[in-house]
Amino acid sequence: MLLSSKQQGLTPTELVAKQHQQLTLLSQVIANEKQILQQHDPQALLAVSQEKNTLLLAIQNLDQEIGQDKAFAQDKAAGKLTIELAEIADLLINCQQQNLINGQIIQQSQLAVERMKTSLLENHNKNAITYDKKGKKSAGLSSLGFKA
Repeated sequence: MLLSSKQQGLTPTELVAKQHQQLTLLSQVIANEKQILQQHDPQALLAVSQEKNTLLLAIQNLDQEIGQDKAFAQDKAAGKLTIELAEIADLLINCQQQNLINGQIIQQSQLAVERMKTSLLENHNKNAITYDKKGKKSAGLSSLGFKA
């Protein structure tokens, strides 16, 4: 089981450095996710999604721990961590923007799949037109005598 930062006795500066490291890694994972989305590789996407979720949970846990750390609150109030926190805020914004782009790629992929599905169904229905005993057009499974 992993030890929490409190058990390791990290200083506020070390906590912030760890958070910076995690967000940098998240940015890399999101960039990998984008490449995988563009390559349409479902197996790799599943793996990177699991990695991303694990990392997001670690980030959330560390953030909660930092929020409860009194030494961190004192250093922040004293202005000791201003530069580091600004860098973390920038990293977080970058991750959010990258994630939005990946979301747009996913939406576009879903739309393309829906268009392909519609096109295939239309072609199938055009090819499935038959005529009944009375000479009327019919299409689909009902022309074969099947009922859903």
